[in-house]
Amino acid sequence: MAKGMREIKRQIKSVQNTRQITKAMEMVAASKLRKAQEKAQAARPYSDKLREVVASIASGTKGIHHPMLDTRPVKRVAYLVVTSDRGLAGGYNANVLRHVSAEIRKRHTSADQYELFVIGRKGRDYFRRRSMPITEVVAELSDFPTYADIKTLAQAAVQGYEEGRYDELHLCYNQFVNPLTQIPTLTRLLPMDALETADQGSVKASYEYEPSAEDVLAVLLPRYAQTLIYNALLEGKASEQGARMTAMGSATKNASQLIGDLKLVYNRARQAAITQEITEIVAGASAQN
Repeated sequence: MAKGMREIKRQIKSVQNTRQITKAMEMVAASKLRKAQEKAQAARPYSDKLREVVASIASGTKGIHHPMLDTRPVKRVAYLVVTSDRGLAGGYNANVLRHVSAEIRKRHTSADQYELFVIGRKGRDYFRRRSMPITEVVAELSDFPTYADIKTLAQAAVQGYEEGRYDELHLCYNQFVNPLTQIPTLTRLLPMDALETADQGSVKASYEYEPSAEDVLAVLLPRYAQTLIYNALLEGKASEQGARMTAMGSATKNASQLIGDLKLVYNRARQAAITQEITEIVAGASAQN
């Protein structure tokens, strides 16, 4: 019995140590989540203004065409997938990878029909284990990445479409709603749908272009697409911290419940041991009489 009680005490101590770790990770994730949200929000004005200028050129100038705006027959597709480098984030990675895999199985019968651009070690390892065609990978990013961290990959993904290597580019990431909710999202990035300004009733700015509207559009459209990729990464980072905070919070609660159950088992075992000792003492006294 004493050996069993010592084992229960060791289990309680072990779970208490684990609870300390998960609680600390929950607090760290909560702090990083606030910073990640601020960084994502700070990037939106630039993206919105860039969209406004691009929409103004595309809709206000006649005779302008660009490959990124033209739909063509789909023979090959590229997917840019945003995942994390570390786990312990609940279903953050599993949800988006499951979503992408289901789309690939539905649309493609051969690995020659698609290619993958991957952000994050978890996505890289997942696709490599399944021998899926990965074109480029960016991993080991900080919790607050800059555009320079993914510039090469973003440019390569957009350039591949412009060169006609594939006919669609899809962006796959977790859209951040709140710390409890992250929605796996798969959206078509290229070709771009018809661009419209956000508020049709407001007074629109008038732009003058040098050297020409078509030359400016040729520069801004790839940059706008790359900005959307970076924004998706920032959304993914906020989602990652939200998912990790929620997962570690649940782990802490489960650890507390397990500690309570183990303490109850320990107290019952201790009570049983005391009762047995009293019974043995009484039995011994009775035998002497």
